[in-house]
Amino acid sequence: MVGVGWVVLMDDWLGRGGPAGAAFAFLAGGLLLLPIASTYGRLVREIPDAGGEIAYAEGVFPAPVAFAAAWTMVLSYAIVCPWEAVAVGNLLARLFPWFNELPLYTVAGKIITAPRVAAGLLLTGAIAGVNYRGIRLSGVVQNVLTFGLLSLFAIFTALGFIRGNTDNLPPLFAQPGTVGALLSVLLVLQVVPYFMTGFESIGKESEEARADFDPRHFRRAITIALIVGLSFYVIIIVAVCLVFPWKRLVAEHLGTEVAFARAFSSSALAKVILFAAFLSLVKIFNGNFVAATRLLHGISRRGLVHGSLASIDTRRHTPAMAILLMAVLTAGAVFLGDALLVPVTEVGSLAVGVGWLSTCLAFIARARRAGPTWSREGAATASIGAVVSLSIIVMKAWPSIPGSFTLPEWIAFSLWSGLGLIFWSLRKRGAREAPRPKELQA
Repeated sequence: MVGVGWVVLMDDWLGRGGPAGAAFAFLAGGLLLLPIASTYGRLVREIPDAGGEIAYAEGVFPAPVAFAAAWTMVLSYAIVCPWEAVAVGNLLARLFPWFNELPLYTVAGKIITAPRVAAGLLLTGAIAGVNYRGIRLSGVVQNVLTFGLLSLFAIFTALGFIRGNTDNLPPLFAQPGTVGALLSVLLVLQVVPYFMTGFESIGKESEEARADFDPRHFRRAITIALIVGLSFYVIIIVAVCLVFPWKRLVAEHLGTEVAFARAFSSSALAKVILFAAFLSLVKIFNGNFVAATRLLHGISRRGLVHGSLASIDTRRHTPAMAILLMAVLTAGAVFLGDALLVPVTEVGSLAVGVGWLSTCLAFIARARRAGPTWSREGAATASIGAVVSLSIIVMKAWPSIPGSFTLPEWIAFSLWSGLGLIFWSLRKRGAREAPRPKELQA
């Protein structure tokens, strides 16, 4: 859930909302997602399946609708991978200026350099290699990176609150007045779903949980993940604005590490933050890569896309072709460079909204069919989640709403939808679900 947006896009968040607008948007956005998280927790307990959204929707929605929802959800994970592959070059350039040398071409006014492209391709290859070797290795890597990030985060945010100055906070919102304050929150709220995506990915790995894992704990894990994620974002936004005047940060397009470095006159602290960001970047790249490939595998296992994506490496028990496809798509996107960063967050927000909406509606439909075996409380919670999810979609799709999709975002979303139509047309009609691999049963 936590990548490097808190470093490379802090100026964008504060430019949209200011310190109060950005912090409140992440807090409110995270809390609004709790009903969705609860719904996922209930469904994962009953249906532990790598197919995620398509597993929840099948049997209650027509196959094309279930596929469309799941394919769009793949986008929400798949789109994070190229984001991180591009962001690693941006991050390394902050440490090593020569990463901005050897220009190749420009995309949307952004210069693409050879070192940045090479870094993105190397990281993509490394993540694909780790995932090909098995979920156990991927899990070990994820644990090390996550706890490393949280340890460093605790250090520099504590310094920020101790040494920070509240005089740096005003104005609290990017836009003046009451209407401006609401607009400030709305503009940040629109990208919050993208940065909070990940709590529901637990369902995609549910088949690979330990044999003695109590399914009731899935819901707890999902809820804790969401709460920790929203807390992380709120804390870092406030800490940055306490240590450095946010207006200057936005005007000079500075990152989080520069704000801390100038506030403490310490280049070493900036390097600590960048190292934490690097751990975070690799962590979220790996996590989303796992989720995307498992979801692709789950869709293909049902014969709804080409059957090769359901294939499993006989030695390592990993979805080899799904891993290869994700690696190729990610590597291709690396060549688009930094122009990809902000539009991707916009597209990702719409994509997760579609996936979350389908899941909440699927739960409601299942609850009506099952009767008292599915709790009324769960159906009510899912209804709230459906309203929240629909609101996310409307915020991005309705043209008159500030911050809604522009032409580049619609083009990106249309290209992904077109790819889905191609896969759907190549599906094996009447195919039965493929046997589950040993490791995906564990």
